[in-house]
Amino acid sequence: MYKNLAAAFAAACCFLSFSSAAQTQPQTSPKGPSVTPLKIGFVYVAPLSDAGWVHQHDLGRKAVEGALGGQVKTTFVENVAEGTDAERVIRDLAQQGNRLIFTPSFGYMEPTLKVARDFPDVRFESITGYKTAANVSVANARYYEGRYLAGVAAGRMTKSNLAGYVAGFPIPEVLQGLNAFTLGMRSVNPRAQVKVVWLDVWFDPPKERDAAMTLFNQGVDVIAFHTGSTAVMAAAQERGRMAVAYHSDMRRVAPDAQIVAVTHQWGGYYTQRARAVLDGSWKSGRVWGGVKEGMIRVGDFGPKVPQAVQAEVLARQKDIAEGRLQPFRATADVRDNAGHVVIPKGTQLSDDQLLGMDWLVDGVQGRLVR
Repeated sequence: MYKNLAAAFAAACCFLSFSSAAQTQPQTSPKGPSVTPLKIGFVYVAPLSDAGWVHQHDLGRKAVEGALGGQVKTTFVENVAEGTDAERVIRDLAQQGNRLIFTPSFGYMEPTLKVARDFPDVRFESITGYKTAANVSVANARYYEGRYLAGVAAGRMTKSNLAGYVAGFPIPEVLQGLNAFTLGMRSVNPRAQVKVVWLDVWFDPPKERDAAMTLFNQGVDVIAFHTGSTAVMAAAQERGRMAVAYHSDMRRVAPDAQIVAVTHQWGGYYTQRARAVLDGSWKSGRVWGGVKEGMIRVGDFGPKVPQAVQAEVLARQKDIAEGRLQPFRATADVRDNAGHVVIPKGTQLSDDQLLGMDWLVDGVQGRLVR
């Protein structure tokens, strides 16, 4: 759905940060005629709700409106399946005069490229994709940095030393997050173990809930997930367990269960790219940004989390931002859960190695399901 397969694209970018406020009518200059706004389209892979992947991208859309006001007019189409439906919707947006189109889902990559060939004057932003063209740029975030920090919180909070992880598919991006979460837990609690359940689907609330309940029945007292709904959070709230929110702050769904949230911040990047179209400086490129660039943030602690734990997590977040901490840099040999050394002492994984990750780190109970 919205996640990155093994693709070799490098990290590099500089981001701006802006707030949001909607304004979509053309502006009229006191000294001249009205200015036609830049029309910007967004395509969403799931229904728009008050939390989750799509919610965060819609906050990004609103941030563009807030920063650029009457210079832009945005629109979105929600709940668009990948494949032929996506191509149809992206093409419709281009035909309707949108000059910049954001397509935040991995499965939108090929439809985006196909439409882009027919609309060379339209600029496209393929979010989580990896293939570029003259008028197609790609961007993604280093979600694993937030996962490591969430693991630190989970490692401090667990009483059973057993965490759960509900995941969609075992693609490199998901493995990065699962392994980073486990490394974060074990950095503060070496006895911690993580049980993983693979769903083979990104968005299926009943299936996500069932997986969470199964893990709770197996002794898990804190849970994380890499799926598209809030079902895991709701299950944790119902069972009186702890949970790590993903994509968005989910305390409205799980006010007692949430211990921390890993949130994705798209407003700065989206606004920067819209500005580039407006001033004529837009160029195709590749971006992979994380905590340092403001694309990943960990916080929104729940009421159960002691101040000392909050301070520790935030200090580690600062360490990542300033380059002192890298989740996949090894101070001792790091082994997979079959006993093989995957990160030798004194080394760290390159971006190419991260994007081709195909192993589970020691501490994960489970196996890859292909």
